Amino acid sequence: MTDTATPIRIVGLAGSLRSGSFNAQLLRAAARVAPAGVQIEVETIRGVPLYDGDVEAAEGLPAGVTELKDKIAAADGLFLVTPEYNNSIPGVFKNAIDWLTRPASDIPRVFGGKPVAFIGASPGGFGTILSQEAWLPVLRTLGTQPWFGGRLMVSRAHKVFDEGGAILDPAIEEALKSYVAGFGGFVREVKAGRG
Repeated sequence: MTDTATPIRIVGLAGSLRSGSFNAQLLRAAARVAPAGVQIEVETIRGVPLYDGDVEAAEGLPAGVTELKDKIAAADGLFLVTPEYNNSIPGVFKNAIDWLTRPASDIPRVFGGKPVAFIGASPGGFGTILSQEAWLPVLRTLGTQPWFGGRLMVSRAHKVFDEGGAILDPAIEEALKSYVAGFGGFVREVKAGRG
């Protein structure tokens, strides 16, 4: 029997800085449709500078990076909503993760054994299949536990959301609800030591 009384906290990150980002809209929609007992906390990579080892050595980690690391470390799961640029991971998203892995000795605290799921939206016809595949070696290197119980790649994203960010297609909204509920269940199992 699963303990549904204890709320599940998931940090959600969208991998785009654009104010009208389809992936940021998809992340906010995921937070809205999360089932009872599952909370997706929408965080941002905005303000994370380009990684520079000299800056890290001279000044340490930027305050925003330290704060985001601590939020991820304290969360039960991590939810990545990734665009696809040139058939792979957006540089700005990978850069943020690179900062979050500094120093390397802190990776187990922040990412080790962390349940992770990833979805994405693209104006193209194939969604974000290649970007999602490109995340796998990164997540494996960080020692996370990716959830493979479902997939969600939203294509033609410019036709999916209304001006307020609501999903127009009921089938996509249902798929998102199902995905978030499935990931929430996986996170709960991992937290209970059964994942």
